[in-house]
Amino acid sequence: MSNPFDMPGLGGLMAGFQQQMQSIKAQAAATVVVGEAGGGLVKVHATGGLTIERVEIDASVADDTEMLEDLLVVATNDALRKAQEISQQGMSGLLAGLPIPPGLMP
Repeated sequence: MSNPFDMPGLGGLMAGFQQQMQSIKAQAAATVVVGEAGGGLVKVHATGGLTIERVEIDASVADDTEMLEDLLVVATNDALRKAQEISQQGMSGLLAGLPIPPGLMP
């Protein structure tokens, strides 16, 4: 009985897959998204690598600590959500070309 898996071909496929994955990660890490809260009163800049790069705070909210804290949380969560979407989009494109059985990947 013959083996249905082409092991040398699978090794080459995996090497290419790993290179593409590294490229997608690098591209995501270089991409900056902006999360906002309070209609732009607070802006958080994050990379697709989930690193916060910069925070902008409008002077009009600087005196209200409680509101500022809330706006920072909302803006940070918005930026991180956008950053994760970038990574997921890249990975979805990469995985779309692989022969993965339905239900195995989200």
